[in-house]
Amino acid sequence: MSRKPTQDEINAALWAACDSFRGTLDSSDYKNYILNFMFLKYLSDVWKDKYEEYKKQIGDNDELIRRKMNRERFVLPDHCTFDYIVEHKHDTDLGSLINKITEKIEDENKSKMEGVFKDIDFNSDRLGNTKDRNRRLKNLIEDFDKPQLNFRPSVIGSEDIIGNAYMYLIERFAGGAGKKGGEFYTPHEISVLLARLMMPKAGDRICDPTCGSGSLLITVAEQVPFKPGTHLRDCSLYGQESNGGTWALAKMNMFLHGMDAAHIEWGDTINQPLLIEGDHLMKFDIVVANPPFSLDKWGAERAAHDTYKRFTRGIPPKTKGDYAFVLHMIDTAVEGSGKVGVIVPHGVLFRGSSERQIRESLVRDNLLEAVIGLPSNLFFGTGIPAAILLFNKGKKTKDVLFIDANKEFESGKKQNTIREQHISRIVDTYKEFLQGGGEKEKYAHRASFEEIEKNEFNLNIPRYVDTFEKEEEIDIPAVQKRIEELDEELVKVKAEMNKYLKELGFK
Repeated sequence: MSRKPTQDEINAALWAACDSFRGTLDSSDYKNYILNFMFLKYLSDVWKDKYEEYKKQIGDNDELIRRKMNRERFVLPDHCTFDYIVEHKHDTDLGSLINKITEKIEDENKSKMEGVFKDIDFNSDRLGNTKDRNRRLKNLIEDFDKPQLNFRPSVIGSEDIIGNAYMYLIERFAGGAGKKGGEFYTPHEISVLLARLMMPKAGDRICDPTCGSGSLLITVAEQVPFKPGTHLRDCSLYGQESNGGTWALAKMNMFLHGMDAAHIEWGDTINQPLLIEGDHLMKFDIVVANPPFSLDKWGAERAAHDTYKRFTRGIPPKTKGDYAFVLHMIDTAVEGSGKVGVIVPHGVLFRGSSERQIRESLVRDNLLEAVIGLPSNLFFGTGIPAAILLFNKGKKTKDVLFIDANKEFESGKKQNTIREQHISRIVDTYKEFLQGGGEKEKYAHRASFEEIEKNEFNLNIPRYVDTFEKEEEIDIPAVQKRIEELDEELVKVKAEMNKYLKELGFK
């Protein structure tokens, strides 16, 4: 292929590469092989492109070229390129060879890539016996050797194409994984909505404490302008993820989007927060998350003695960890200006007991800024509607914005989707609220503290936004007249029918 491949061609070629594993593994398993191999191919193609660029500048001085290459954003050891794998695709120990290559790459790039390939074994019996495994891996190598999957910057241009392709694959895998898909991916449109509501600015520290594969964190970062004269976003990124395999996907995702300076930790955010400065939690300008809905066994038994005192407003129920994540996020936002955006199930808005106590504390302390109800069936694996809660430690008013956007969507076969017009309406309403407005009939309401207090800190959106549509009044006399007319027509039709039946010899 002499021309530059389009995004659609790259996406289609990547999805076709999955055929090497379909029927052998579930998509939830083979996604790691495809995404890891894509990452390996990307590293190799970028390295190859850079080497040839230096060769044009310097000539055939291999030693000098290697010295310069060692100062690049990553290092590829000898015999660790995709071309080397292609040359050895007929080897009988192909899986073992690829494993050794990924280990070497990790060892040479510990600060950025340690653990990235930790959960993948190209020599696993899960890929079949030796003969079948070698055949499948050979097919995979040949799929990635196609011209459409030449990831060299000199061929495809913008790195965004590779990042977009990686996100495309993750979304396809999430769509096929049912409920588990929601554990590692937030639908892109929801990420865009939350990112635009947060309005991050240059220099911000941005964090997602339940970052999954990193899609939400990256989308928020993409709202930030580039550093002058570079293709690097002018912000610093932080995240934590409890699932080791998903954490590795996040690390690769950051790298493929040119955000490899992101600090992504592996561990349980509630029970073992790892984004620490000195003896306290690290603080951020923007904190976003799509945490697991109503997580059971989240660690309630240890909350009363939490080292960082995150649960002084109340301890969430042991079977519903939603507010555990909310309280953690609020605690990690910068005092006086930090903002929090979190996706929650609707029960968070009105459930009683300790959750009511927490809601009251957050409202009384003037931290809650907006409650946005979303349509149902937007998320992978669950049809329940969700809401976005916005908190702001620099609020300028005691009012709270309520938006009912549950009817703002486009229907789909498996999932509903929000489009640009729906996103813009929500964001524009929020911006109007910040300027003192925000009132829209049957859509949005600017509620006072007194109003919320009168509702006993129940944040259920219908209490504040009246979406009731008055039914059209029925004209009873007109309906009765129409019934009489129909009765008369029916008598005539029956008479006509009987006449025809007699002519046919029926009595």
